[in-house]
Amino acid sequence: MRSCIYKLAQAFLILLIVPALAYASAIDQLKNFSATAHSAKGQFQQAQVKSGEKIRFANAASGTFLFSRPGKFIWTYNKPYEQILQADGIRLYMYDKDLNQVTIKKLGDALGSSPAAILFGSNDLEKNFTLKNAAPHHGCEWVEIIPKTRDTPFEKITIGMKNGIPEAMELYDSLGQLTLVKFTQFEKNPPVSAGMFRFVVPKGADVYEN
Repeated sequence: MRSCIYKLAQAFLILLIVPALAYASAIDQLKNFSATAHSAKGQFQQAQVKSGEKIRFANAASGTFLFSRPGKFIWTYNKPYEQILQADGIRLYMYDKDLNQVTIKKLGDALGSSPAAILFGSNDLEKNFTLKNAAPHHGCEWVEIIPKTRDTPFEKITIGMKNGIPEAMELYDSLGQLTLVKFTQFEKNPPVSAGMFRFVVPKGADVYEN
């Protein structure tokens, strides 16, 4: 289970809006969010969706997030294992507390056309993604997002927008698996500073850089 969550974490590398946005298309809402949300924070719940006679959820995880565009974020898994993905705009740090291990990557290589680029990257979404409005469901307007490059583990990403806020994200990978991420307590444009995203390697941690 730990390895599944860690792989999802690597791939991840997700509000006060005028009422008129409630009637805007999902694409319009997402573009507006990308253009006006310079920072955000909140909580998330994540799980893989298993289909069969009954839909069930596996590899459940939860935690908090904080981001500042472009490319600065802290994505923290609190349950079931404590892990942190943290980017300072240049590098991405992946820290596993139980293993006391830090993996460091160049942010540009790690972000690319990943789901993290949608929430934390620049606001030029259509440079790396093809956007298409999808059918509304579960009380949200949905936008379908297809990476333009094949060098990504995800074939398709859908984001549910409501009143200009991302409420959920569905990640469809190349193996046909679906991961659902739900956002709660989403706060748009909280005060942040660059120093908040500076990662300090924990004492005694093993560090791997690639």
